[in-house]
Amino acid sequence: MAVNLSVPMASELKPVLGLDLGYAKANIKKEDRKDLLVMRLAPSATVAGVFTKNRFCAAPVQICKSNLEKTHAEGKKICALMVNTGNANAGTGEAGYRDAVETSAALAKLLGCNPEQVLPFSTGVILEPLPVDKILAGLPVAVADLKADNWLNAAEAIMTTDTIPKAASRTLVIDGKTVTITGMCKGSGMIKPNMATMLGFMATDAAIPRDVLDAMLRSAVEKSFNCITVDGDTSTNDSLILIATGKVDIGITDTQSVNYRKMRDAVTGLAQELSQKIVRDGEGASKFITIVVEEGRSEEECRQIAYSVAQSPLVKTAFFASDPNLGRILAAIGYAGIEDLDVDKLNLYLDDVWVAKNGGRNPAYLEEDGQRVMKKKEILVRITLARGNASSTVWTCDLSHDYVSINADYRS
Repeated sequence: MAVNLSVPMASELKPVLGLDLGYAKANIKKEDRKDLLVMRLAPSATVAGVFTKNRFCAAPVQICKSNLEKTHAEGKKICALMVNTGNANAGTGEAGYRDAVETSAALAKLLGCNPEQVLPFSTGVILEPLPVDKILAGLPVAVADLKADNWLNAAEAIMTTDTIPKAASRTLVIDGKTVTITGMCKGSGMIKPNMATMLGFMATDAAIPRDVLDAMLRSAVEKSFNCITVDGDTSTNDSLILIATGKVDIGITDTQSVNYRKMRDAVTGLAQELSQKIVRDGEGASKFITIVVEEGRSEEECRQIAYSVAQSPLVKTAFFASDPNLGRILAAIGYAGIEDLDVDKLNLYLDDVWVAKNGGRNPAYLEEDGQRVMKKKEILVRITLARGNASSTVWTCDLSHDYVSINADYRS
């Protein structure tokens, strides 16, 4: 059950001029479900992407990275994106690569562009052959469905173990011009930083050069999708794409442009909202937990400690049980790998409750206060290190019986 998360209203998801979306029910894994998505881009669009760091990355990831580099080097544009759920096309070797090339070429033919101008994405079960025939049959249906106000259907078409579709929109006025940003993502399990097991697509109608868009995306991802963890597993297919369709000129030519920061902050805000939706819908999650580490020497060490706490099975199960066994948090901080950490200066807070003071139990701490906080659906864990001015935030969830059940039954 998703934590304080509801299905978005279709009317809340704003169309982005220069981007159309269409879906099909291709029966890739299950009958009668939306599982194939096509996105068609205006010729003026620019595209940037970041991808999984898993060395066993899927065939579509390899092709996406290659096509982005090739089109950029040759001065060409990406014209379409294609997403299938139900099958990851990972661990499929040369055959899987050929399958991704074949389906990309089929979509390119339907849209009148070159295969290298198509970015393919897959998500689902690893180590199984891609059902190419089903995708080829579904592509014309998805193309026929292309329209601008199709974001909710699109978000549903990329789901795997997600319980609800994840999408959001923002609008802002820059120099008297209204700019729209809309995005969607999928992800629920196999979620860990350095991209999570997720697919994410964000689009704006602003005009942003490719190099600038790339810098904007990389800045945003470090404060959003690389700050979430559900279970500590990094997938083979993680991809996050940012599209700028070029329909609204707000004078952004480089990262020093006056309006660059406004757009970067808006994109980052949307990315944070979407990434938190993934954690709120974590497999079996019943609680949403924010972990803030402050007063560190560097953002990197703060994040390292935050991840250590966020990914500890003992910590996560304690949160599920509402059990204030908070020594588990101290233990996770201790093994985070910060060799010169002075634990005698460390403080730990659970929402408004001061749990540990100067490395030991706060004399004023009462276990019933800790339990009161741990029964809540949303919990803040704050850790102060007293060794600098840096800080970092990570979002995670608890670990429940349902997580085991979902993953035990995933392929059935």
